[in-house]
Amino acid sequence: MSAALFEPFTLRSVTVPNRVWMAPMCQYSAEPTGPGAGVAGDWHLAHYGARATGGAGLILLESTAVAPEGRISPFDLGIWDDAQIDGLRRITGFLSAQGTVPGVQIGHAGRKASTERPWEGNGPVAADRGIGWQPLGPSPVAYDEVHPVPTELTVEQIRDVVRQFGEAARRALAAGFKVVEVHGAHGYLIGQFLSPFSNRRTDAYGGSFENRTRLALEVVDAVRAVWPEELPLFFRISATDWLEEQGWTADETVRLAALLREHGVDLLDVSTGGNGGPARIPVAPGYQVPFATRVKEETGLPVAAVGLITESEQAEKIVANGEADAVLLGRELLRDASWPRRAARELGAELAFPPQYARAF
Repeated sequence: MSAALFEPFTLRSVTVPNRVWMAPMCQYSAEPTGPGAGVAGDWHLAHYGARATGGAGLILLESTAVAPEGRISPFDLGIWDDAQIDGLRRITGFLSAQGTVPGVQIGHAGRKASTERPWEGNGPVAADRGIGWQPLGPSPVAYDEVHPVPTELTVEQIRDVVRQFGEAARRALAAGFKVVEVHGAHGYLIGQFLSPFSNRRTDAYGGSFENRTRLALEVVDAVRAVWPEELPLFFRISATDWLEEQGWTADETVRLAALLREHGVDLLDVSTGGNGGPARIPVAPGYQVPFATRVKEETGLPVAAVGLITESEQAEKIVANGEADAVLLGRELLRDASWPRRAARELGAELAFPPQYARAF
């Protein structure tokens, strides 16, 4: 018996062995300061390694900051310094040895930066901690009543951000990644520029759809300029802010998806929400899948679906019915590192396993 979920999928020169992929999920486990700031360590190797031996076809490492001030928390991974390459290369080497395609999400938190780890409160880093900083954003509009008002980026600083993304992609290549994903979702910096809810600028980066999408396209161009033609480029987007006409909409997502395809993006990783405000999100199993399906149907751009995908039959249906080309699991893979192996057994599919585990099968 074959299962669509365990069929290979090829983008450019990279073939992913199956359609069960790991979504970026921050671990908040790097050193916050000093020479080890942002460097991947033993936790990251063990964490991602377990999901590779568990059968994930592609693993996208957590949002990895393109600049120190772009970290969500002081404990995030970074890719702003060449000194961070070796720790990442250690991970990509292990993942590749298991047959898993190694990918990384590169991002900038913008106005949502400098926050505590979730298990330490998740609010802004207290000033007396000595490890926080003043966040940046498209406009001086705070994320909520708790977060500080960000400093508005100048045009020169925006150009620096674009350059930082390009440099991050260069380091990702040196570290052995085969896929790079630009983080434009969940109310982080690029998403903040996309949405009129958080972008109140009146210059070339604000106002119209063309202006609000300018940073996203400039970043993609900077990444594609250094990312080899034979390797895939992903873009993660929040298809809607769930703020009706106040924020970014599904219609705009479809328009941007077509442009991203023209600029060299190979797959859209479709999520929703995260930009604050009075969002009303109808959370339910697979609730974000229709947004991915619409992008695929209206633009032809390959898509991955994410969000409350937890059961093997559910995931199989999404891929088999053409609703998405792959599924991205986040929290479910935190709960069960071997979810792909369990799904393969339940669906009667073949999935190679490490020879060290042969006795179990």
